[in-house]
Amino acid sequence: MKCLVTGGAGFIGSNLVDQLVKLGHQVTVLDNLSTGRLSNLHQVKKKIEFVNIDIANSENSILKYFNNVDWVFHLAGLADIVPSITNPNSYFKTNVKGTLNILEASKKVKIKKLIYAASASCYGIPDKYPTNENSEIDPKYPYALTKFLGEQLVIHWAKVYRMPNVSLRFFNAYGLRSRTTGAYGAVFGVFLAQKLADKPLTIVGDGNQTRDFIHISDLVEAVVKATQYGKNGEVYNVGSGQETTVNSVANIIGGNKVKIPKRPGEPDRSLADISKIRSHFNWQPKLSIDEGVKILLKNINDWKEAPVWTPETIKEETKSWFTLLSKK
Repeated sequence: MKCLVTGGAGFIGSNLVDQLVKLGHQVTVLDNLSTGRLSNLHQVKKKIEFVNIDIANSENSILKYFNNVDWVFHLAGLADIVPSITNPNSYFKTNVKGTLNILEASKKVKIKKLIYAASASCYGIPDKYPTNENSEIDPKYPYALTKFLGEQLVIHWAKVYRMPNVSLRFFNAYGLRSRTTGAYGAVFGVFLAQKLADKPLTIVGDGNQTRDFIHISDLVEAVVKATQYGKNGEVYNVGSGQETTVNSVANIIGGNKVKIPKRPGEPDRSLADISKIRSHFNWQPKLSIDEGVKILLKNINDWKEAPVWTPETIKEETKSWFTLLSKK
């Protein structure tokens, strides 16, 4: 199949590109490198087409790259929480207008399937665990809101224009190439960079909050299976179906710890109900958190150039978060 991957130089995107190439597909990557890195694609650079372009600028500027494309994987987006609070305009431009551009280009060439990378952040602070796809939507910050608005566009295009598409709500993905900022895998990148620098691991709150961590290899498998098994216009949670405390992650990684204040708007728990995707995709996460972290530790030098966060720099970076989201 001829595949187009937006955001293909990012954490999740580059891992997906690796798998698509491995499966023998023809791949074009669209990425403006605002958060992605060309180095993430070095192992496949001779086997893919890479285009440095901003999908939010105009539909016409990207349309030519959609010629004869079968599958579109729309992963491009801004994924940092604090900048979304201080600069919501850029998030609406990329995550909403950019998604609209991708949908319109896909519609014109009559693609066979579009897979949209949605976010479990749309649930806000759920009142039910495990959290299923029918749970209340309550985004707590502009990043979560814009990703959900993008998802709504995708669903609407399926209903109105009969576009074959699927939305996947990613929970806490982690693995090789994860960043030290952003919604996906940030805690691992932060901890690994701190461990390399012999700095204490920064634990938010008491560290007993849980997250549904899913290894990138399991997530990518689900994304690829969505092209075949995903029902048009449907939404699926993509998580491990297991919850792990942040303290547990810190203990596996090892090192000294320091506690920093709990952030407003963040849930104490995160746990995906994955019964729907299990049933429809015949998919099951395989890698345990212990196995996944061991892989990261073997490759810890990948984070040697990553920024090292300290309690002081985190306090400064999240100042607007506390100011705007704390209950008055």
